[in-house]
Amino acid sequence: MNKQDKIVIVGAGLCGSLLALRLAQRGFQVEVYESRPDLRKVDISAGRSINLALSDRGFKALRLAGVEEKAREICIPMYGRLIHDIEGNTFNSNYSGREGEYINSISRQDLNSLLLDEAEKLENVKIHFNSKCSSIDIEKTIAHFKSYETQEEFSVDADVIFGADGAGSILRKSYYLERKFLFSYSQEYLTHGYKELEIPASENGSHLISKDHLHIWPRGKYMLIALPNLDGSFTVTLFLSYEDGEYNFENLTTEEKVTEFFETQFPDALALIPNIKDEFFNNPTGPLGTVKCSPWVYENKTLLIGDAAHAIVPFYGQGMNASFEDVGVFDAILDEVDSNWETVFKTYQKTRKKDTDAIADLAIDNYYEMRDHVANPLFKQKRKIEMDLEKNFPTEYFSKYSLVTFNENIGYNEALKRGRAQDKALLNLIADEAVSTSENMTFEELKNILEKVQEETNEILEEDRVAGLK
Repeated sequence: MNKQDKIVIVGAGLCGSLLALRLAQRGFQVEVYESRPDLRKVDISAGRSINLALSDRGFKALRLAGVEEKAREICIPMYGRLIHDIEGNTFNSNYSGREGEYINSISRQDLNSLLLDEAEKLENVKIHFNSKCSSIDIEKTIAHFKSYETQEEFSVDADVIFGADGAGSILRKSYYLERKFLFSYSQEYLTHGYKELEIPASENGSHLISKDHLHIWPRGKYMLIALPNLDGSFTVTLFLSYEDGEYNFENLTTEEKVTEFFETQFPDALALIPNIKDEFFNNPTGPLGTVKCSPWVYENKTLLIGDAAHAIVPFYGQGMNASFEDVGVFDAILDEVDSNWETVFKTYQKTRKKDTDAIADLAIDNYYEMRDHVANPLFKQKRKIEMDLEKNFPTEYFSKYSLVTFNENIGYNEALKRGRAQDKALLNLIADEAVSTSENMTFEELKNILEKVQEETNEILEEDRVAGLK
């Protein structure tokens, strides 16, 4: 491994751009190839980009690359969820009981543009757009491309190739098609898909509903969410079954049926979306899937990273953050392992795989929580106690959500195990009426609840350990 090695990154999305920037900052020679046009010069396709939630893990990686503050300038803080029930009532659910913990709505295009700008400032980075990767020879480390501009096919001989080309990764495809080694791969889809809509800005450019929240309309079998944009609009995403239930993407085929669906299920949202019919029928319906695979590495030559290695559903707001954290973890291993690429790659995979599997599982968990549980009375009791515990014991209690979202120095796997155990402990105590959920609990009463939750959590973790689940 030396600084003169020719590094090729396939994919100039968020992960690929940050990886290119960070490797170039370390002095490596980097070339990036992207199939799409330069998104700084053209608009990305409407309806295909779920708004992104940037949180502490993502900021940690951006800080490493020196672009955190520039990213913060294009963020909108969201301090909690605002839940909309079917009658049009709303209630607030903060993300944390501690001060200063929130997530941020950010435009995928704006953030990607920022990273590309920063990478291109460095002389040892070259970015090639409109260059579709068709295949990769993983033995010879040669990537084959076709230029959309000239229609010519060409090949690039590299010392190292990173596949940062998303859930449809060509490098990952090359792994299982070439059959050079035992490769495990799964791609599982939810029975639900998504469609993007828009709440436009008001006539004076302001937001029509609170920009300080992530808005959720939970309806059990489906839901809407809305995230604010800097221009005063909201990106609204409908999550709905393809074919199950009274309403689904298969039977919402007429204007009358779509209108009936929104009038009965989301009347307050419908009042804010003037172009509902055009957007519903013109914007694509996207799938929601999870990718897990192993190994990510082939010899000392190629590595899958970001969504190419571990695509997840968007319901924890951690897809981008996890990919950015990949870059941070990889960078730390470069500091620790002063050796060849093979050792670095294998150390990275061993370090990282359990955490990316964990966040994939957590994202599925949160899908059901957002869709079914946020309006559930038992969930509301649990959240109230958690908020009170975090507020009064900010260094002693962290909810599962806080462990995942606001504790960037804790791995996803540890957050999953402790968070699930805490949830189980707290719900057991509420169900057994062993803890109070009254409005005005004293500090001593809360301290007693904390001790009970900690004791039962540790018992559950020990049971899991003995059962071989840890």
